[in-house]
Amino acid sequence: MVVDDHEVVRRGVAEVIERADGLTVVAEAASVAEALRRLPLVTPQVLLVDLQLPDGTGIDVITASRSSGTCHAVVLTSFEDPDALEAAAEAGARGFLLKTVRGDDIVEAVRAVAAGRSLMGRASVGHRDDDPTALLTPSERRVLELIGDGLSNREIGEELGVAEKTVKNHVTGLLAKMGLQRRTQAAAWVAGHRGAWRSRSGDQHTPRTR
Repeated sequence: MVVDDHEVVRRGVAEVIERADGLTVVAEAASVAEALRRLPLVTPQVLLVDLQLPDGTGIDVITASRSSGTCHAVVLTSFEDPDALEAAAEAGARGFLLKTVRGDDIVEAVRAVAAGRSLMGRASVGHRDDDPTALLTPSERRVLELIGDGLSNREIGEELGVAEKTVKNHVTGLLAKMGLQRRTQAAAWVAGHRGAWRSRSGDQHTPRTR
């Protein structure tokens, strides 16, 4: 079941799934109310749900879907608030699916979650590299470095010359790609992997002194 208020996104995801062998979209919904009406009628194995819906949040739908006992949820996200992603994980989401991923990655995510596996520990759906930063953009990597240096979003924005909201979007994106829920986890990752990570990437960044 696909829940997203943007018709183009919802239909695009549904078409990708329908083309895959053995997978069927049993329902679509554009709001929390629609989703709650259809959930008990179709009892999906997997729920793909956007976080922001016109009459509530995807977390409301995830919470309701858990009553069926067999429905596993994956969040569809476009770099939303890290706090919302954390709340979705606490509500029972099995993973986060970036709307920028390839169609094959969507299918892989659906199959994995339907089989009872969790995607929470992976860098990103469809990615098997041992380096959880492999899919980060250059901007996200730079923001991750500065998080590791202990800078706030405002300070990172000043350092990079960008708006604080832009930094917040980068933070949300890198957390989702790395399979993390909190910026403190990202800071801890940098602290524990700084040498090996920088050596692998050829980055000569010198940590700032606060």
